[in-house]
Amino acid sequence: MSGPADIEYTGVRELRGPLVVVEGVSGVGWDEFATIGLDSGERRHGLVLEVDRDLAVVQVLEDTAGMDRSGTRVAFSGSPLRIPVGPGWLGRVCDGRGEPADGGPPVLGGAFAAVGGAPVNPVHREPPTEPVLTGVGAVDVLTTLVRGQKLPVFSAAGLPHLELAVQIAAQATCGGEPFAVVFAGMGLTHADAAFVRDGLAERSAARDLVLFLNTADDPVIERLLTPRLALTVAEDLAFTRGRHVLVVMTDMTAYSEALREVSAARGEIPARRAYPGYLYSDLASLYERCGRIRGRPGSVTVLPVLTMPAGDITHPVPDLTGYITEGQIVLSAEAYGAGTYPPVDPLASLSRLMRKGTGAGRTRADHPAVAAQLIAALARSRQVRELADLIGRQALSPTDLGHLDLEDAFRARFLAQDTRENRPLEEALDRAWEVLLTLPDSQLGMLPADLLAAHRHPRGEAPP
Repeated sequence: MSGPADIEYTGVRELRGPLVVVEGVSGVGWDEFATIGLDSGERRHGLVLEVDRDLAVVQVLEDTAGMDRSGTRVAFSGSPLRIPVGPGWLGRVCDGRGEPADGGPPVLGGAFAAVGGAPVNPVHREPPTEPVLTGVGAVDVLTTLVRGQKLPVFSAAGLPHLELAVQIAAQATCGGEPFAVVFAGMGLTHADAAFVRDGLAERSAARDLVLFLNTADDPVIERLLTPRLALTVAEDLAFTRGRHVLVVMTDMTAYSEALREVSAARGEIPARRAYPGYLYSDLASLYERCGRIRGRPGSVTVLPVLTMPAGDITHPVPDLTGYITEGQIVLSAEAYGAGTYPPVDPLASLSRLMRKGTGAGRTRADHPAVAAQLIAALARSRQVRELADLIGRQALSPTDLGHLDLEDAFRARFLAQDTRENRPLEEALDRAWEVLLTLPDSQLGMLPADLLAAHRHPRGEAPP
């Protein structure tokens, strides 16, 4: 991290929660990195949140516990927080500030990069066109993740979003090209942090994973820093080292609550649900650090995971996330209650860039048609189920009964998957065909006739 400057300020006016208000400063700028010295010899670190004439408000990364006004000295570095970048991060487990949590030495690098990142000119962005395969059939077939995309997972308390995030981080690949995963955990319990480390141990040992773990009892400011560190490391691995990088960030609701807490400590006027009015732009400053840059190798793909309080999709965090990102993967309490994992709701989920990254030469030629037909059939199945609740199953036509059977087959044959099962795309698409072929041809109008015939009679036998 950046070193301290020569001038140390001792005029601490106030200690307020995670904030230090320093007076008598000059030449200090917003987002500047600061080093805080205590009489005990301990050194802490902070970032400048606000400057007003000769006052600077500094958020302390390690919190202000144990500090007193008279024994505190603050030195400003003259530049934003910077961290070393390079391949040395691969295989490491760190806390939310980037300090080693695996017993190893501090991470070193040949260059430094500002954790705030650098805006990318939209003219220099390449459109996403290639898939990132996760080994989770429901995601790969129905909401395909594309390199350079930002695709969030919407969940609720009690649903296995962390298990899904770890499974995707452990299994994701991009067709044999250089690949890495950066996993940022925010506000995790110690049991969840141990689960993440265990689930990703193999990938970490292979040195294609970087792990940042911020636990619930860590300082709240650290939670705001964790995703920025992760994205800074990912950008270097992608655009300098030529890797395709998947950044998994969980839980963005914990991040947003930390932002709300700091905002309240600063005395800012709250907006909806007491979140700060700049929540949208703050989330966008993270989510938009993805993509591909023309003329540079590699890509950054972002998979944020967030929990919707009380399952409310209109809550500010999922609501604003939906505006910024390119679709969503929604987990269903109903499917999970029925014992299905992953409990993905296919009708509420969407990948807006899916058609850019699927089809011949990318996944499989029949992939777009199969996915579209399966979604359409499931939508009809849901309508039939609601109709059956009104008039009874015995009043349904044979075709309607077939749609009810399709919904059961979808969950049992296609959706259900073990938490450690890495399902190849070919197998997932074949399972989708199995489900669709439980319906008569008359109900599969979105599939080309020759394609349907080839799968209905794979050995060329004549139709009955």
